[in-house]
Amino acid sequence: MTTTSVQPTPAPAPAGGEGHLLDVRDLHVEFRTREGVAKVINGVSYHLDAGETLAVLGESGSGKSVTAQAIMGILDMPPAVITSGEIRYRGEDLLGMPEGQRRQVRGKEISMIFQDALSALNPVFPVGWQIGETLREREGLSRAEARRRAVELMELVKIPAARQRVGDYPHQFSGGMRQRVMIAMSLALNPRILIADEPTTALDVTVQAQIMDLLSDLRRDLNMAMILITHDLGVVAGVADRIAVMYAGKIVEHADVRSLYRSPGHPYTKGLLESIPRLDQRGQQLATIKGLPPNLMRIPSGCPFHPRCPFAQPVCADVAPPEVALGDGRTSRCHFAEEVRDGRI
Repeated sequence: MTTTSVQPTPAPAPAGGEGHLLDVRDLHVEFRTREGVAKVINGVSYHLDAGETLAVLGESGSGKSVTAQAIMGILDMPPAVITSGEIRYRGEDLLGMPEGQRRQVRGKEISMIFQDALSALNPVFPVGWQIGETLREREGLSRAEARRRAVELMELVKIPAARQRVGDYPHQFSGGMRQRVMIAMSLALNPRILIADEPTTALDVTVQAQIMDLLSDLRRDLNMAMILITHDLGVVAGVADRIAVMYAGKIVEHADVRSLYRSPGHPYTKGLLESIPRLDQRGQQLATIKGLPPNLMRIPSGCPFHPRCPFAQPVCADVAPPEVALGDGRTSRCHFAEEVRDGRI
């Protein structure tokens, strides 16, 4: 089976800016509700280059998925309001695009895999029909051609007996196979960027590994860039090139994978790493990060992590930490970033 029909052409060099394929700059997003204003994204900046994988990590409510939805242009507005910032794709600001032009980017240039495959798939249509719908609507394919391409895409994501199962319904697939169907749908228009939002949620450990291996292989084989959103540091170790750690709507640490795992430069990242179960710590109590993420309607002053931080000092409660450069492109928003990185505290 050949898959040339579902492989994208090589991406030209990004235009404008610093040459990044995707560049999120000082993004701010609020949710305005009857209860008050939740400041969900508070100055997020990160970039993605062609062919690389950026992992965005953090607990639930840190702003990971909202940033991705802003990139895709699928935020519910209202209650969401993008108050400032830029999202540049190949040098052009997506936020300033007319909706018709933005729609051409969505799916074809930047695509997204959503968290819950069972909820994202329509239970009353066969999976092949759902994969082919995008091809019929956006590419003008006939039903027969769309079905043929759907089979190719199902084979590409390694769904067994794709020709026989193209007419099956979502409930006839396991959780891992439904996630593969979602990946096939996201690849239908040959995107240059794939955003995977918690792609292994509710899957067992073995299937998680299979899905992550599949995404890694597809990124390499199809020459895509990928943003991997997750709360699990263990999932990204062998997949990502760089990691951006989010807390209370901010990037609190940014580093390449090896540097971050070897010597985290923020107490929050350090806590996340220490909470990963390890085989060499049998019989020991699992480390935890005390407390809960902040209420985004009442974010603490100074460093938002200070109420939970074991290293907090008086300055942490009063002064917002600057972004500290740690060398080799690493940054951390902590008053004591160098001390944390070096293990001195």
